Amino acid sequence: MMEQYFALKEKAEDCLLFYRMGDFFELFYDDAKLAAAALDIALTSRGKNAGEAIPMCGVPVHAAENYLAKLIRAGFKVAIAEQIETPEEAKARGGYKALVARDIIRFVTAGTLTEDSLLDAKSDNMLVALSEAQGQIGIATVDISTGSFELTHVTPLELSAELARISPSEIVGPASVMSLVAGSINSVTSERQKSDFDSNRAEERLGRFFGKDAGHQLKQFSRAELSAASGLVAYVEHVSQGEVPYLHKPVQRRTPDFLMIDGPTRISLEIEQTLGGKREGSLLACIDRTVTASGARLLSRDIAAPLYDTDKIAERLGLVQWFHDDPALRDDVRSALKALPDIGRALGRISSGRGSPRDVGQVRDGLSGARDLRERLSTQIGLPGLMEQLLPTLDGHGAMVDLLERALVETPPTEMASGGYIAAGYDAALDELRSAGSDGRKSIAALEARYREATGINTLKIKHNAVLGYFVEVPARHGDALMTQDSGFAHRQTLAGVVRFNSPELHEEAMRVTQAGAHALAAEAAHFEELIAKLLSRSDAIATSADSLSRIDVAAALAERAAEGRWCRPEFVDGNVLAIDGGRHPVVEASLSATGTPFVANDCDLASDNRLWLVSGPNMGGKSTFLRQNALIVILAQAGGFVPASSARLSLVDRLFSRVGASDNLAQGQSTFMVEMVETAAILSQATENSFVILDEVGRGTSTYDGLALAWAVVEAVHETNRCRCLFATHYHELTRLADRLDSLSLHHVRAREWKGDLVLMHELARGPADRSYGLAVAKLAGIPKPVLRRAKAVLDKLEAGKAETGGLAAGLGDLPLFAASLGDAEETTDKLRDALEALDIDALSPREALEQLYALKAQVEEES
Repeated sequence: MMEQYFALKEKAEDCLLFYRMGDFFELFYDDAKLAAAALDIALTSRGKNAGEAIPMCGVPVHAAENYLAKLIRAGFKVAIAEQIETPEEAKARGGYKALVARDIIRFVTAGTLTEDSLLDAKSDNMLVALSEAQGQIGIATVDISTGSFELTHVTPLELSAELARISPSEIVGPASVMSLVAGSINSVTSERQKSDFDSNRAEERLGRFFGKDAGHQLKQFSRAELSAASGLVAYVEHVSQGEVPYLHKPVQRRTPDFLMIDGPTRISLEIEQTLGGKREGSLLACIDRTVTASGARLLSRDIAAPLYDTDKIAERLGLVQWFHDDPALRDDVRSALKALPDIGRALGRISSGRGSPRDVGQVRDGLSGARDLRERLSTQIGLPGLMEQLLPTLDGHGAMVDLLERALVETPPTEMASGGYIAAGYDAALDELRSAGSDGRKSIAALEARYREATGINTLKIKHNAVLGYFVEVPARHGDALMTQDSGFAHRQTLAGVVRFNSPELHEEAMRVTQAGAHALAAEAAHFEELIAKLLSRSDAIATSADSLSRIDVAAALAERAAEGRWCRPEFVDGNVLAIDGGRHPVVEASLSATGTPFVANDCDLASDNRLWLVSGPNMGGKSTFLRQNALIVILAQAGGFVPASSARLSLVDRLFSRVGASDNLAQGQSTFMVEMVETAAILSQATENSFVILDEVGRGTSTYDGLALAWAVVEAVHETNRCRCLFATHYHELTRLADRLDSLSLHHVRAREWKGDLVLMHELARGPADRSYGLAVAKLAGIPKPVLRRAKAVLDKLEAGKAETGGLAAGLGDLPLFAASLGDAEETTDKLRDALEALDIDALSPREALEQLYALKAQVEEES
């Protein structure tokens, strides 16, 4: 057995090996140690090798999916070694001691999952293959669970941004290309042999996989794209071990057709997940009102890759507008969509050979619902252009739906072993077999009653199990009565408390029932295979219908969200414009609304002669929120949705960059300041006149002079070289001098006021620079001890006095007692009246004492005034 195990383990390569032994999948040696730790199950041992016990752990076959899910989430890959023959077949082949043959039937990896229990219904599960040819990086992307297949190519510089958009679960490629992504993305990676990605043999491999008729379609792809596609198909064939899933013919994705958003920008804007890695709290979670899982996945793709094509954006906006303006129709359509199953993933399981009768039933019900929805919508007047394109794809499945409605029971089971999924009346021969089996079981029940009467044993029963088949069972005290030769019963088994027998009549009836049942199961299985073949012959059309339902769901969901938040339809214009009136941050507004706090809306008006705003003001005043909300409005608009604003006019943005906040990247040896500089360098090297950039506090990670100098130079570069639309938030007031010589730079600030010693943040944007940073006021709000605040005030006064005297950036530290023995030596600037009020213990005062204290406080006010 261990020889067989080692042979299979070598074939499993870097995967954990699930080795089937009876009702368990067993793991041995290092696999067992790793799995036991990851799954929190007992690590045992079995047998010895070289005198040492062999580590072992196992999981039940019936619960394997739950354990697989944990292992995949932990980053492991698993090879499934199944018994490919029965013990009886092994005995017939090699005698009593013959080992049951086993082989790897499937590799389970993060990017090749199809089971619902292993997948997130609302997220795509992308497998990516990378290859390099002619100086380009080819990217092949497939979702095995639905069969969608895309090809594109990028430059090495653009690779990280494209992978950030795809967010793959698994990446495969030759070693030379995998080195480009090593440590830069949180995905399972697998190095594959270079020959799989040979571009000279790619067309031949893809032609075998997709059929000869796909040859002319392949000529549109670049060598890099074909190479990546070849490697991906080779990997899919390897992991599926003969049960190759159906993949749609690849479509080309042109990266210039989409808004480019790099990885750091996606993270800082929390587009699809928060900084903590959760969906809740992200832009996607805030806007998702879809009612189908496939619609949620499409919305995620739309937000991850907004369009850079005004015509296509207008098509999407037109459909959203149509649903927005007719709430009754929108509710009707959403109710109909909500009842539909996930056709795409059901079809994916069917095509991979793991489909169940329930999956076929889901395709049937989904296509039937699609046909009903088409009939309902086609009667509407004034259909938008996109809807006119979608509606025809929802029909054309009438014959298939009718066949499946006749062939399958209303609610098919998930398992085939017990049968019962082919509907009565579909096959007369099958109905006869079922009738024979049913009649046989009635005969057995009648035989049981007759045996009770003949023997006088009222507790006699006819039972069935998988080992003995049908048998007569009586309590042990009645066993002797049936042991006599003339009783007509043959003894089969004696257990504690019961004795079991057979009889000629029972044997005959049992044979009738068993044979009829076996033949019925075989007949159902044959019908099921026929239905599967007919479904797969229409898989392209079915998948297109599923995609159209998803697009309708997304449009209705965006309309629902727009109606909820009173969002507006964005208008796209030529030029270099970003004019937003009453803009709001959708996530922050939603959070505030839960507490009943209104969100303070702000305008933003960037144009060619006013394209760079320098925004100053105190921390917590809303600068970062203002920057982010405008970036999110661009994403929503170009994704084809309404936006949280009173009105929005904008020109297309080709690239969106956000450098808002930073953190250490210790794994790559980068400090906070290094991360900030790397991100800023990427912006300065890639942003174009059509880009939109938000920059927050550039230069704060180093000394004041270095930081100010860098921020100064970056503002000049954005203005003079990149010439893009930009919002630049800063605390360096010295930068306001740039407004005198940079024509397209304007100054703005978030308003704040100090009232009776407290800072009041207005969250409103106003023209001009901030009068100061209010840093000490914010520190007071944060709870910094009063002695520290007093000392900070003294230092600040000295610095500002020196700066005023010398005209320099900072001065006056020479005679400042920085190492004074007591922080209390600084000038007292506290509010005595406030301190007196805070010292009062109101609950401990009698009415008379309270009145005396009030007179004392009033006298103090009069004295100070």
